[in-house]
Amino acid sequence: MSDSLLPYAVGAAKRARKAAVRMRRRVERLHTVPAIGGGLRPRAHIRPVHFSISGGRTLNFAVAVARGRAASAALVLTHGSHRVELPLDVEPQADGTALLTATAPLRYDTPAETARRGPVLTSGLWKLTLLLTDPQGETHRAAITAFAEPAADGPTRVYSPSPTSGALFRIVRSVDGFALIKVRAPRRHAEFTDFELRWDRMTVHGRVYGLAAEDARGKAEAVLRRGGGGSVSATPEWDGDRFTFDVPFDRMGGVDHARVWELFVRAGGQRLKIARQFTDVRYPRRVFRTPIRIIALDNGSLMRVHAYVAAAGALVVSCVDVIQASPSTEEVA
Repeated sequence: MSDSLLPYAVGAAKRARKAAVRMRRRVERLHTVPAIGGGLRPRAHIRPVHFSISGGRTLNFAVAVARGRAASAALVLTHGSHRVELPLDVEPQADGTALLTATAPLRYDTPAETARRGPVLTSGLWKLTLLLTDPQGETHRAAITAFAEPAADGPTRVYSPSPTSGALFRIVRSVDGFALIKVRAPRRHAEFTDFELRWDRMTVHGRVYGLAAEDARGKAEAVLRRGGGGSVSATPEWDGDRFTFDVPFDRMGGVDHARVWELFVRAGGQRLKIARQFTDVRYPRRVFRTPIRIIALDNGSLMRVHAYVAAAGALVVSCVDVIQASPSTEEVA
């Protein structure tokens, strides 16, 4: 490297290090909450071997203790006056220890999840305590210290909303080093669960979250993504908070260039964008690959249709007439 370029390289390296420090501190702030010890005498604590929430709702927990120390064990979650006790399996290991493990689906307090199994958590911060009962019947308690922060890069996100309730369950750490579970209530959202692209239509299936079932009513709309401000509507079939409708392609063509439409549904007095948000996939457009198809409409026209998931998760439809309906066809119809 030329001596004249060395100062620039050194300066670039310093800026890169500063940017990395800022990013690390920002991530730490996102996953850190105030101290929970309250200035009291330090209590017994233990660090888990593994602690994660996968798939938006599955709690995975493992902690190692000396063999013979625990005849039974439980992970206790508390939030105010609410208390949830999760039994742990005791698994003897070859190295003379015992592994205390649990895998359980987490639920949020919504009518849609009343029939599901698993502990119910409400919004807020939940403290964690390990409850050990030794062979003599004596009970010991230990707080759970923070586990190493999971990597924030890669093809999947560390945390995503629960696909069954829309609530967000996250593991956070207090500034004094303890682990907690932070629960956020479901936000109003229209999630598409599937779409069928057939030879004569496209049918969208979805569900609205964050609304009472009686408020899940309204029209579906396709809105031009760029310019024009045009929109067309369709009437969905509602089954509780779930909806199904056919995209009104017969009113979305008539031009010689492709137009891009975003899909919405009206519910609870709001227009909600239909999107795929309840997934841990970081780059949905790269992963959810969809076909391009020529469909035949009732008016005799042929339309080239490509429905796909945009970078931000929105369900988007690009369409253009290949053969427009002839006047004679329209008269017969």
